[in-house]
Amino acid sequence: MDDIVKQAMNKWPYVPHCYGWLGLDARGNWYLRDDRAQALGAFASGVPGAKGSLLRHEKLIDFIQRNYTADADGQWFFQNGPQRVYVELEATPWVWRVAADGSVAAHTGQPARVRELLTDQAGRVYLVTDLGVGLVHTQDVAAVAEAVEQGRWQPREVDAAQLPARHGFVPSPQAMKKAGE
Repeated sequence: MDDIVKQAMNKWPYVPHCYGWLGLDARGNWYLRDDRAQALGAFASGVPGAKGSLLRHEKLIDFIQRNYTADADGQWFFQNGPQRVYVELEATPWVWRVAADGSVAAHTGQPARVRELLTDQAGRVYLVTDLGVGLVHTQDVAAVAEAVEQGRWQPREVDAAQLPARHGFVPSPQAMKKAGE
């Protein structure tokens, strides 16, 4: 976490958390969700416009990714100074990029070590790593297939609906908050 963020947290410790305003899609892209986007439906609903606006500012994206983590309940968030901005997940908290040599990095750029390869009923590919579970970027599925053919990884089938409970993450902190109100 950035030092400036830690300093802001100490200076203003009682800033309320923010829900529903930031989303991470299945390709590792960040979306800003204003009131209009949220009114259209859940981030992962598939409703046109519900994802919000794709973030393109590289320095903002880098800042978000350096300060992206999870709380004890498995809710992923971006610590924006003193404010915790919870992230709506389209799929998983991580999106993996797989290089031809089999090395794996998260959408944030962090390297990861693969522990397990999973495939679901829709043919999506997930990796369980030392950082946690994540979806393999669609452009990198061929690299995963090559690793399987070479015997480096052995796939195991999984029900995608069970991933959040099995791997301890909350796809929609906003929905969880509303359910607890």
